[in-house]
Amino acid sequence: MENNKKTALVTGARRGIGLGIAKALLQEGCYVVMSARSKDWEQTKEEVSEYRDSCCYIPCDITKDDERKHLLKEALAKCGRIDLMVNDAGVSPKKRMDILETTEENYDFVVDTNTKGTFFMCQLIANEMVSKLDTEENYHPRMVNISSMSAYTSSTNRGEYCISKAGISMITKLFADRLAEYGIPVFEVRPGIIDTDMTAGVHDNYVKLIDHGITPIKRFGTPEDVAGCVLAAASGKLDFTTGQVLNADGGFHLRRM
Repeated sequence: MENNKKTALVTGARRGIGLGIAKALLQEGCYVVMSARSKDWEQTKEEVSEYRDSCCYIPCDITKDDERKHLLKEALAKCGRIDLMVNDAGVSPKKRMDILETTEENYDFVVDTNTKGTFFMCQLIANEMVSKLDTEENYHPRMVNISSMSAYTSSTNRGEYCISKAGISMITKLFADRLAEYGIPVFEVRPGIIDTDMTAGVHDNYVKLIDHGITPIKRFGTPEDVAGCVLAAASGKLDFTTGQVLNADGGFHLRRM
């Protein structure tokens, strides 16, 4: 790795939004540590083949403490420090179920990854960033958490997901508050209806909603749309707005009549 490259660690980077973010950061000249639960990244490797000298892949199940610590240890061995942490790893319910019928298994699967995993990744990386502030020159670390418009939107057939993403919103506020004294800004990006594997199973339903105007911008979002918000947060130009939410949602968050 070139010494002048900034290093980004992106979880959930094997596909979808996470992969889009990783590719955008690579295009900006970062060295990117890509991570996801799966050990199989052959397809992802093809996606970033032109940047093979500027990235690596380290499997990690963020629900597990030992794997989180291993990810950080391996990332530091590759790069020395983390300039940008992007917490994107997340899951949907194994089965969409009404909140009057859903199971603890469904709930735990989603919340353990999306909320608990994100919280402890933030904690781990935040402590690492703070520890480097006095020893690293020109070091201005930042953190971005990827939540969802579901953080404030009711979907009663996947309540676990809404709860988990609302939790990420509070995680962002908490860490933005706690890390402000160290000059480490923390941001939240809220994707809307994004065209990825996660929405593929309900693609036709979303097409109808978009056609009927659920979003002012009448199209699916793309991973590149979300990545643009991450790049803005990582640029340093938004540092005084720590805790800010960037809505990558085609205007869904607007209250309209």
